[in-house]
Amino acid sequence: MPFAPPDLESLATSDHDAIIDVRSPSEYAEDHVPGAVNLPVLDDDERARVGTIYVQQSAFLARKIGAAIVARNAARHIEGPLAGHDGGWRPLVYCWRGGQRSNSFAVILGQIGWRVSVLEGGYRSYRVLVKTALYDAPFPAKVVLLDGYTGTAKTDLLHLARARGLQILDLEGLANHRGSVFGGMGPQPSQKAFESALAQRIRSLDPARPVLVEAESSKIGDRSVPPSLWAAMRRAPRLTIEAPRAARADYLARTYTMFASDPGRLHAILEGLTRLQGTARVAAWRGLAAKGLHAELAGELMEWHYDPRYAKQRARGEPDRLATLETDSLDEDALERLADRIVATIGGVA
Repeated sequence: MPFAPPDLESLATSDHDAIIDVRSPSEYAEDHVPGAVNLPVLDDDERARVGTIYVQQSAFLARKIGAAIVARNAARHIEGPLAGHDGGWRPLVYCWRGGQRSNSFAVILGQIGWRVSVLEGGYRSYRVLVKTALYDAPFPAKVVLLDGYTGTAKTDLLHLARARGLQILDLEGLANHRGSVFGGMGPQPSQKAFESALAQRIRSLDPARPVLVEAESSKIGDRSVPPSLWAAMRRAPRLTIEAPRAARADYLARTYTMFASDPGRLHAILEGLTRLQGTARVAAWRGLAAKGLHAELAGELMEWHYDPRYAKQRARGEPDRLATLETDSLDEDALERLADRIVATIGGVA
């Protein structure tokens, strides 16, 4: 039975018991329908082998060899991860375009007696829904930006505001990057996977309520903010956090544990700043790191690297300022108080 959702909402709320992605592991790793499990009917090597036979020998031979491989892999999945399902189980299956891979697997599952559906158009149709939501449709809720110099605890404040009932979008969390030269938190998702996670999060928003988003550039690490959200962010009013540089430096030294835990990585990042900051200054920074003077290093980085770039960005145009919240400290108690003030301020936004 074909299944053709008209939008992401209907796909997410479909009455299927499981969503099965039968594409190869590398295709699944790049992006997949949220919640889908990967049961490949052809792994990456098998897919490449069948494709080569199709091009260099014949379509018939490729289909025959491919069918044998699909049958073997289907048997392995049925005897393995699918073994515990009873006769009422209802899976939704998809491949790249709803073609031979998904239909072959669906036929086998259907013969068992399971009520299986195939996603019409496959992953490509899902991707069209994501692109429509993020590239074509206007962003569904009013955005408020949480702004401030580096080290003003914006990410922590974002999550403290969420704990108080405010809607948020944590773009840095979705992109697995803090948005600065020291911001890498491990491998980033692919652009498509980032967009899938973002579309799923946006789908859960209440359009009648404002959503708090940390002020970012159009790129977070190597990931680009999609056009509809970026347009909403450019129009959004800003709630700005202001704190003394010393308080920000202490916070940054506490938060960026890499300063103490990964000196090799810290050294490499500092070396990468030589072109912008010069050999002498970077050598001085390396000296601070070697002595464990992490707050002092953070303060230097703010004075010479982060703050001038923020000031330059601010000088490009005066944004719509909702409010400025000042604080002398960024310790835990101060952040809790700031979060209360953020929620009280945004509570009045229509």
